[in-house]
Amino acid sequence: MDTESRIKDIPITGMAHKRSTGIVGLNLLLDGGFPQGSVIMVYGTPLAGVDLAALQFWKVEGEEGTYFMNDGDAEPDMIDATELYPEMYLPQMIGHRIVIDSFSTLVIKYGIDNALKFLRLARKEVRKRNANLMFIVYSDVHSPVEMTRIMRAADLVMELKTDIGQNEIGRTLIVHKIRDAPAPQRLLPFIITERGIEASTTSRVV
Repeated sequence: MDTESRIKDIPITGMAHKRSTGIVGLNLLLDGGFPQGSVIMVYGTPLAGVDLAALQFWKVEGEEGTYFMNDGDAEPDMIDATELYPEMYLPQMIGHRIVIDSFSTLVIKYGIDNALKFLRLARKEVRKRNANLMFIVYSDVHSPVEMTRIMRAADLVMELKTDIGQNEIGRTLIVHKIRDAPAPQRLLPFIITERGIEASTTSRVV
């Protein structure tokens, strides 16, 4: 991967069990980053920035990772997963930052039961080596029952929301769930720039 294209992040000190999210404001909200060994679901519309959040997580400098692209054109260093069955992902999961873009496509192509079976196996693998798996889910694609099952399978669930007003677009990141820990009671406003997602470091209380 081109080093210049990597998105630098602030160093995390004293957070041996956390992994940088790639977004400075989100690191602060989560007291250092994602818990190592966790599976992260990020969901929203295709225009909300979910793909940017996944890219920034994958591109944090200093750690190897694997990006499975099954929803579009694979960029350099990504794996073109359009023809991969879910079980074929597992042996190719290299490094500590694994991204599946998107899990919605796996559900649509192979069914919710097969997709969740794969996710359970992947979760065991990332926990065993203290890696992290992030997967993208699109809003308004799945039934409420499917969304519930997917959310329950994740260790951390975060949503990227877009609200369009008369004169501006408001974007907000919300962490709804963290396994074995309280979810932050704050909203994290963010903007989308040419560098990706830039989140506020001063969140407002809900």
